[in-house]
Amino acid sequence: MIVFCGYANNDVTVYLPALPGVGARVQARALHRRDGGMGANAAFAAARLGAEARFAGVLGADPLSAAFLEELGRAGVDTSWTARDGELTTAIVLVGPDGDRSIISQDDAITEAHLRQVLDRMSGGDLLYLDGYRFPWAAALVRAAPDVRLAVDLDGCEDADAARSALLAAEHVVLSAEQLALLGTEPGTAAVDHGTTVVVTEGARGWRLHAPDGQQWSGPALEVAVRDTTGAGDCFTGGYLAELERGSPAHEAARFAAAAASLSCTAEGARAGVPDRASLAEALSRTRRSR
Repeated sequence: MIVFCGYANNDVTVYLPALPGVGARVQARALHRRDGGMGANAAFAAARLGAEARFAGVLGADPLSAAFLEELGRAGVDTSWTARDGELTTAIVLVGPDGDRSIISQDDAITEAHLRQVLDRMSGGDLLYLDGYRFPWAAALVRAAPDVRLAVDLDGCEDADAARSALLAAEHVVLSAEQLALLGTEPGTAAVDHGTTVVVTEGARGWRLHAPDGQQWSGPALEVAVRDTTGAGDCFTGGYLAELERGSPAHEAARFAAAAASLSCTAEGARAGVPDRASLAEALSRTRRSR
């Protein structure tokens, strides 16, 4: 089982002819409200790809929160561990003409007490997903639950000390190429020094994986017609964890995840393009035949 303890947002996505600079006024091409959030998106992707996924974030008792959880449930996510004593936060997603985006988000109500309750309910061998916003305070809680396997998406982490605490606590860390400075060293060195599998995502260029034993792998993304990159990183992480849960080696899980993330960029919004296992297998088969 994979437990996703992270953000749930109602995304207000604004499609623009150009991402605005300071003081600019830009007329939107379109505006949509959709469900999103790093943790919820990753749980959605993992469930779509066949994993036993459970969402353990914090929402409210309002109708919008209920509808949010219903959508996760339809994708196969177990939402029974979700706390309902907070609120469904809002994220403003600005999408440019090439699919690039900027995101403005609110903080959520995941606290140390909430995470401790989640950890108390987990069993040995379960995978726990956390995002980078939870560090350094989450590290000590996870280390006190030694049977829980931790995977961290460092998105949202802006402090090098917080990143290092995540590396020390986690079995797997996923981060973007833009975040490499947080490691304070080369990713291969960080993997060996901390005993952590480090996966670096590079968008359309693909991915690199650095194992604790010093081995390294890399692979490309699929070539697709990009419409919207929102949620692609979340899809990668969800797909990566889903394949780990099935027993695949980490480098094979990364190949699988990169293909899923590529396909997720072919539709607007964070979730509309997320494939199921059958459609992903078909896309991978087409790619192999075309080589």
